[in-house]
Amino acid sequence: MKPVGLSPEAVLELIEAAAWYETRQPGLAIRFLQEIDQAQQAIQSRPKSFLQLANMAIDLEVRRALLPRFPYALVFLELQTEIRVLAVAHAKRHPDYWLNRLQAT
Repeated sequence: MKPVGLSPEAVLELIEAAAWYETRQPGLAIRFLQEIDQAQQAIQSRPKSFLQLANMAIDLEVRRALLPRFPYALVFLELQTEIRVLAVAHAKRHPDYWLNRLQAT
């Protein structure tokens, strides 16, 4: 299995989302982070089982893992040596804002 790594932008998004949830209800950030961890484990064990995003270059298999209880998705790309999470993306906001991150991979 390949390791799962987060891009620096995805790390910032994760921190911001967890902080926001914690301000709404104490302990909610922990539940959010637990779901992120479960999603990362699922991505690592079976990356091809997640929805491949349409309208991408044919050689890029960008996929999305939706969180079950929070309106977030991990947008990721399987590379030769790792699986890179490009974004911890809110499912209802600016759906393609992370596209410029593909150039950095």
